[in-house]
Amino acid sequence: MLKRICVILVVVFAQTMLSTGPVRALDPSELLADPALEERARELSKGLRCLVCRNESIDDSNAELAKDLRRIVRERLVSGDSDDEVLDYVVGRYGEFVLLKPPATGANLLLYIAGPAMLGLGLLVAVFYIRGRRGRDTGPGERLSAEEQARLKEIMGD
Repeated sequence: MLKRICVILVVVFAQTMLSTGPVRALDPSELLADPALEERARELSKGLRCLVCRNESIDDSNAELAKDLRRIVRERLVSGDSDDEVLDYVVGRYGEFVLLKPPATGANLLLYIAGPAMLGLGLLVAVFYIRGRRGRDTGPGERLSAEEQARLKEIMGD
């Protein structure tokens, strides 16, 4: 009976996962007639952050601001801008935060380096702390006075 229930649950789960693939926020009315331009717009949209949803691209977001950003990207491409010009326009208007992967230059470089540097510093502190304790602490029996050690042996029956 338990096997049958497990099989049913697995089948229902598999059907659910297969039938509900990734849902895109892109409205069919937003699509460009030129497939090459549409592909460029989709690639650019995947690299731009939705300012409402934070960690979603504008390609995946349903927010009104994401729709506006998708529209801006498509309008700029239709007007003849290159990919870099579109990104420069959007970054100039909304700041570098709009990029899902900001370039590792300037202040951003400091942020890219800070994480690994702090991890390395933490590991060094841990190593020196452990080495320092190893030399000082030789065991609980060494810290007892002779009288305490004798009393402990008496209690333990040695």
